[in-house]
Amino acid sequence: MNQRERNQGMSNSAPLFRRVLSSVLLIAILFVGGSDSSQATQQARNQPQQTVQSVVAKQAALVSEFDVNGLKVLLKRREGSLTVAAGLFIRGGASNINAQNAGIETLMLSVATEATTNFPRARMRSELSRMGTVIGSSSNNDYSVLSLATTRMHFDRSWQIFSDVVLRPAFTKEDVALVQQRQVVSLSDDTDNPDVYLQKLQERVAYAGHPYLNNTSGTPETVAKLTPEDLSKYHTRLMETSRLLLVIVGDLNPAEVKTLVTASFGKLPRGSYKSEAIPQLAFDKSSVEVTPRELPTNYVQGLFSAPSLTSPDIYAMRIASSLLRDRVFEEVRVKRNLSYAPDAFLRTQAANVGGLYVTAVDANQSIRLMLSEINRLQTQPVSSDDIHAVIAQYLTTYYLGQETNAAQAGELAQYELIGGGWRNSVDFLERLTAVTPADIQRVSQKYMKNIRFVVLGNPRSIDQVVFTGQAG
Repeated sequence: MNQRERNQGMSNSAPLFRRVLSSVLLIAILFVGGSDSSQATQQARNQPQQTVQSVVAKQAALVSEFDVNGLKVLLKRREGSLTVAAGLFIRGGASNINAQNAGIETLMLSVATEATTNFPRARMRSELSRMGTVIGSSSNNDYSVLSLATTRMHFDRSWQIFSDVVLRPAFTKEDVALVQQRQVVSLSDDTDNPDVYLQKLQERVAYAGHPYLNNTSGTPETVAKLTPEDLSKYHTRLMETSRLLLVIVGDLNPAEVKTLVTASFGKLPRGSYKSEAIPQLAFDKSSVEVTPRELPTNYVQGLFSAPSLTSPDIYAMRIASSLLRDRVFEEVRVKRNLSYAPDAFLRTQAANVGGLYVTAVDANQSIRLMLSEINRLQTQPVSSDDIHAVIAQYLTTYYLGQETNAAQAGELAQYELIGGGWRNSVDFLERLTAVTPADIQRVSQKYMKNIRFVVLGNPRSIDQVVFTGQAG
């Protein structure tokens, strides 16, 4: 993830939680999982296919799933682990809100972690601090989460507090006013940070007419008008098991966890929520929109549609995106020193996107080089050796990001919610190693086109023909 995405706190790729959760080892939007398998997977990469399949089967066997009154529960057991991570995920994300109440889910979850009926603010902070337990929340375009990170020693007591946060948040006027003001201030200065503002501009272009246009963080205006009563009603609406998914990772016994979950959440109403398919994004032509801003450099980002986690194309697209990222960095920064941090990226959303990013005084030359590298992927087959090298690099980075229980819980949740089921997360290695040079060329041609660019900077320095001249 590059600097502008860290500033924005975005995903989807993620991959909820590449933000509060990463800093406190909590479950989040960008949760990634399966670090138990990292060493075995690294060893298995160049082994016969049956060895890879045995690694996949072993990882799948660690996961138990069961139902509690309509609430699906996934438990991944890590024997000997001294920590436990849990996340109660809420389906829907941006589809749950509209232009009038944008930000309500994010605010509701944030306030819920402040105090509950049985654990007022001071008592909750005292107990959590004593145990080293952290309870947090996060949201992305596709789902939200209330998350728990604690030690195995203090799991039982931490679970009691966590359950109260889920079921009985206090929503006091004081708590709502405090968190609300914090959220409004954060949203109000979005235009002060060029990277954050660039993302806002990009969303307006890429997500026009799409559910993702309803930003889950909301706006200063929508968040400021929300009341404690609004949050309480919204909480009641969401707390039905058909909307929820519970994921837990740690050294826990499945039978004991089922008893615990039943006692905590077994009386929640089932409801009748049905997830609706998110429309896939499709751009019919390239475009560029320039927002004037006096800056020492131009900030540029362009998005193209990309395959979702459920698409067979996602595996080749991951490798193609990694190849493009490395080539862009080589051409733009290393060879020509046009930009400090040029990037090509692939996010992880139900309606997915990939793209290009650069900050440069000479944005035209930088984008010309980036588009040239896309053209090279589309017209010149890569070697099998290049693919193997990218897979090795990708997996190293991928597994380094999956070393915590929280990361593993997030990976399971992400695939269960938007990736066609949690089992697809453990099939990842087998599918990735099957990608061919022809697959790379095919997905580059299919997706890396009709790029929607936004620019924050000097309009006089932008040659729109350079940005839109790519054949679509």
